[in-house]
Amino acid sequence: MSAEPILQGQASLDRRFMDAAIRLARRHEGWTATNPSVACLLVRDEGEGPIVIGAGVTAVGGRPHAEPVALAQAGDRARGATAYVTLEPCAHHGRTPPCAQTLITAGVARVVTAVVDPDPRVNEKGHAMLRAAGIVVEAGLAADEAREGLAGYLSHKSRGRPLVTLKLAVSADGLIGLLGGGQAAITGAVSRAQTHLMRARHQAILIGSGTALADDPELTCRLAGLEDRSPLRVVLDAAGRVHAGLKLIATARAVPTLVAAPRALPSQDVLKQAGAEIFASELADGRIALPEMLEDLASRGVMNLLVEGGAAVASSFLDEDLVDRIALFESPVEIGRGHAVSRHVASPVAPGSVPAGFHLTGEQRFGEDRLRMFERIV
Repeated sequence: MSAEPILQGQASLDRRFMDAAIRLARRHEGWTATNPSVACLLVRDEGEGPIVIGAGVTAVGGRPHAEPVALAQAGDRARGATAYVTLEPCAHHGRTPPCAQTLITAGVARVVTAVVDPDPRVNEKGHAMLRAAGIVVEAGLAADEAREGLAGYLSHKSRGRPLVTLKLAVSADGLIGLLGGGQAAITGAVSRAQTHLMRARHQAILIGSGTALADDPELTCRLAGLEDRSPLRVVLDAAGRVHAGLKLIATARAVPTLVAAPRALPSQDVLKQAGAEIFASELADGRIALPEMLEDLASRGVMNLLVEGGAAVASSFLDEDLVDRIALFESPVEIGRGHAVSRHVASPVAPGSVPAGFHLTGEQRFGEDRLRMFERIV
């Protein structure tokens, strides 16, 4: 038998196990503080084909990392095994040994990784440690797929700001709302549940004061079992319009809420007494300076930001070239019929008018609605 079929079979197995690791990593996405959600699978053949002997994902809060969790499950069986890790194992010492050293100590024979860690304390140093210890290292498997879940971390490390996803729900007549009417039901229940899942996977969610006043949203995750995964809530409030009667403020002690505003607005003491935090922000042309605000969020460890604001906030992020992904929910419902055109709020992104520089990366159906995902071309 030639070696080629064996190599092809190994490549297929490697891809299967890495795909499984990528799916596992998504379990704690948005919930691992300043660390990325990484997964590690330990696999070995004990005579009846390769099996998973240990599986780990970065713990909620960011510690422990995936590798020691998987190694603890595997125990002595880890010696001679293959580790599939979605991000290069860390190489720097903290209170615990680096994950690369932990794999070396456990006697792992081979490590397959998806993405190189851009953190200067790691960047290929983890791979180098493993190779120096005689471990076979194969990097770059399913890198594009792994980057999808790691994109916030990669943005945080390489650009110093969170990955920004702009989420919009657009009616069949190209609207995202009606002026003076509060929230307009555009998408169905299945799509709304998907929106709550998106919230759970982001560390922060942002709207403007206009949406806060008009719709009075809670911006929480209300899926059964995921209620504690509600993200940090951020409200842009350049003019000091946010007040204590809003649901966001009334629930600020239960769900952390930042009000991004210039210092010393008269209303701020009342907001702070209700439990909200004033997020001191610079102004540019009377509006919150978005690039600086994103840098400040990044300094607090926010890696993934979901923007759910109205047309003005969405347009501001697009105009300043700060959007990395667009989640466009398209509904068959027309909400403008029977209402004066002056009340229509047009979407800055519609099925036929996606901004230049974005390409379609995926499409799904949720009930009668369609979700199309676009990503910046880099």
